[in-house]
Amino acid sequence: MLRRFGLPERLLAILLLVAGVDFAANTLLFERASQFAVAEDDAARVAEHLVIASRAIERTPPDERAQAAQALSTARFSISWNAAGQRHVGAVPLATMRQQVLDLSGDLTAADLQLYLKPMAGADAINGSMLLSDRSVLYFRTRMSEAWTLNAGRVVSLMLPTLVLVTLAWVLFRATLAPLRTLVRASRTVGSGPPEPLEETGTSEVRDLIHAFNEMQQRIHESMANRTQSMLAIGHDLRTPLSRMQLRLEDARIDEETRQDMGKDLGEMRHMLESLQAFVESGGSRIPAERINLAVMVQTLVDTAADDGCDATYHGLESLEIMARPVSLRRALANLIENAVHYAGNVRVTVQRDHGLAEVVIEDDGPGIPEDRINDVLQPFVRLDTARSRDTPGMGLGLAIVRRAILLDNGELKLRNRAAGGLEVTLRFPVAAA
Repeated sequence: MLRRFGLPERLLAILLLVAGVDFAANTLLFERASQFAVAEDDAARVAEHLVIASRAIERTPPDERAQAAQALSTARFSISWNAAGQRHVGAVPLATMRQQVLDLSGDLTAADLQLYLKPMAGADAINGSMLLSDRSVLYFRTRMSEAWTLNAGRVVSLMLPTLVLVTLAWVLFRATLAPLRTLVRASRTVGSGPPEPLEETGTSEVRDLIHAFNEMQQRIHESMANRTQSMLAIGHDLRTPLSRMQLRLEDARIDEETRQDMGKDLGEMRHMLESLQAFVESGGSRIPAERINLAVMVQTLVDTAADDGCDATYHGLESLEIMARPVSLRRALANLIENAVHYAGNVRVTVQRDHGLAEVVIEDDGPGIPEDRINDVLQPFVRLDTARSRDTPGMGLGLAIVRRAILLDNGELKLRNRAAGGLEVTLRFPVAAA
């Protein structure tokens, strides 16, 4: 039955339910208040005060009745007199208590006695009025401890239904919107792995939304899979003709300078294909992370660059372990070191520990990156104009591959230009637990 109700209908039903509970609670409250009774001696005291006060004031001249009423007032029973006027009527009449007083004093039967609760003001609790024989009005209020207890309880009773209603509405709204919260959580992981269809529950609108979401994430997954397969297939298919061209170039009867230039072009094309394949494959989220020695990995890469004749130096710890995917991380570190050597001609790498983080700092003395383009170079297929002027090979995927690999291992990548010139790249990873 509930599956037929849409979101507006369910919200309306919740509001109607809350209004119904509120009406029932107030009805019960007023009914209980009207049935409030006091102890027999307190009722007798109220009756006695009213009989004595009414007789005394009736025997007093009208111009002196106000002073007489004040003189008859006590700390727990206040009296005031009014010659005429409309009688005040309280919001909650006390029928049972009124009957108690009338049963104890028949003289008050013709006085049209009224008893009612009044909003809390100081210690006042129960108020009332009665008519004298000349139709003037005698007002009174009592300060009985029992009445005070009732009034405090009334305030709690008034607040309790409100709290119950708020809680009830909160629970019902949360139950109604629960499928939407599940949808929000699932939307944060779209594209990061195989699609996980959500159960289509909730109102008709929410079910339609979840159904559309399931279809959307399936289309996104298929699109990404097709793109990845297409890119890998293109890279694989182009390697064969490149290899044939390389073989034919070696047997071609051309001058050596031309041969070297063509070989350089073929090498650059091969490098571009390798970069493209590395970028496509660098998702690697399914590959489990393992414990690796980051300091040893970095030092090995620096030593390899130095052995190739590059100006590369290493400083820092001899051992520092993290949890990471070794293949993608090694590729990222090698890419950063190669970039520094290519652009600056030198590289300095430092590995250190900063509390619970492993930190790798890669510095060079090159031209750096324009401040307004630092974020751009981390995007795929972005190359700076300075890179083109330096005849740099590649497709602008180097730093994009690095960024993806670093984020995959819960790392942090930061680029900044050094004040003394050159670029500083800082990598941070959580240190592996002992």
